[in-house]
Amino acid sequence: MNAVLNSEKDKVAIVTGAAQGIGRATALRLMRNGVKVVAVDRQADGLATLRSEAPDQVEILELDVTSADAPDTTIATAMDKFGRVDALVNNAGIGIAKPVHLTTDEEFDRFMNINLRSVFRFTRAALGVMKAGATIVNVASTFGLMGNPNASSYAATKAALMGLTRQMVADYGPTGIRVNAVAPGVIVTDMVKGRLETSEYFRKLMVETTPYTRLGTAEDVANVIAFLCSDESGYVNGHVLTIDGGWSAANFVPQGA
Repeated sequence: MNAVLNSEKDKVAIVTGAAQGIGRATALRLMRNGVKVVAVDRQADGLATLRSEAPDQVEILELDVTSADAPDTTIATAMDKFGRVDALVNNAGIGIAKPVHLTTDEEFDRFMNINLRSVFRFTRAALGVMKAGATIVNVASTFGLMGNPNASSYAATKAALMGLTRQMVADYGPTGIRVNAVAPGVIVTDMVKGRLETSEYFRKLMVETTPYTRLGTAEDVANVIAFLCSDESGYVNGHVLTIDGGWSAANFVPQGA
């Protein structure tokens, strides 16, 4: 592990969806900074692997973030194990939605429950123990910034996360709690790899229109989240930071396409 940052060594963070992808990379990045982590996910194997990286720094919880007792159980565990909560990273989420006319009520409710309602409930629980200097980071998406085909439920929840982030700044900024969001673009996680390999349309939509020399990694996002959780971002509040290689900034089409 890298050298511990002195300003981070006593901090405690909760990371949801921590067994794989961006959540796992974020938990590992925070631990490298000396932060103690409560890692929440449904995937027991991924959590066990994460714990093996730094057993003294991480407490794992095999929970469904939509379950009734998940937020209170998580906060109680953090307080019992580490005595404080300095950061909450609301990362758990699902993707691959459909257009409105093809989306059932059950499918829409699933997106709302995982991507938005769980964030609201975990945040509400964390606010009960957070003190001035604490931070909340919500993992949104560039799909919440602009319209894209076949993504109605997903995009709606991610746009709502950005709105919730800004609203919470007005409510909790005066208490010394900062709230920010990140909006990743195409990040090569297990969830995205399959679409990149099987869908030419997805590659044209997201990869060929990115004006950069490579795709994003989970570590790219984790580095930004760790910054937003740290004292180094102490005056960053209410910001949605895109991590997309310039995809949302430029109307880019490769020459000769």
